[in-house]
Amino acid sequence: MKKVFLVTASLVAFGAVAPASAADLAARPYTKAPPMLAAVYDWSGFYIGANGGWGSSRDCWHSQPGGASEGCHDATGGVAGGQVGYRWQAGAWVFGLEAQGDWADLKGSNASLVFPGSTNTSRIDAFGLFTGQIGYAVNNALFYAKGGAAVTSNRYRINNTVGGALTGTTGDDTRWGGTIGVGLEYGFAPNWSAAIEYDHLFMQDRTYNFTTPAGAFFGSDRIRQDVDLVTVRVNYKFGGPVIAKY
Repeated sequence: MKKVFLVTASLVAFGAVAPASAADLAARPYTKAPPMLAAVYDWSGFYIGANGGWGSSRDCWHSQPGGASEGCHDATGGVAGGQVGYRWQAGAWVFGLEAQGDWADLKGSNASLVFPGSTNTSRIDAFGLFTGQIGYAVNNALFYAKGGAAVTSNRYRINNTVGGALTGTTGDDTRWGGTIGVGLEYGFAPNWSAAIEYDHLFMQDRTYNFTTPAGAFFGSDRIRQDVDLVTVRVNYKFGGPVIAKY
């Protein structure tokens, strides 16, 4: 009986001590979760790419001397080419320089309003753009504007069937002017981006002398030219495209 009493007393004492011991244990320390890293696209670096799309050249002809209007036409068609450039980013602002060269097939014609039986025809078979850029980046989306110099390679022809088949042509002509444009570019994969861009070329007025196939003088016209381009572009940028930022 004495043993049973001792065992019972021991169990009661242990039950009283155990809760107090558990209460004396230190609480588990709180560990703050590590901060998340946001991936931020970096637009800085050299890039090279290809483009393709549609163009329209607005050509208005004025007979010389006198300046009588012979009418206007749109020379339309496809364009395809490439571009190379460099960009540097400062915060959300992106600055760049770019050179672009394209093959083109922009052709159009109109009947002369001054000379019955005459058809004026124009063609652009190539163009180049040399521009500076400024843009604003929202991570991997870039909104940008551009401006600079433009050059077009042109050929003009007058077909005249009055009194026999006579044709007047110019040689291949290179014309310089200015350009402005806007675009939206999106980085869709490491180092790769795609864009859609609109450009307007101001090529101003220029007077051309036309000659027959035999080299005889055919006539003169002052021609005004403006060009609109819409292109889709794909670029590959050299260097790391993503930086870590808290």
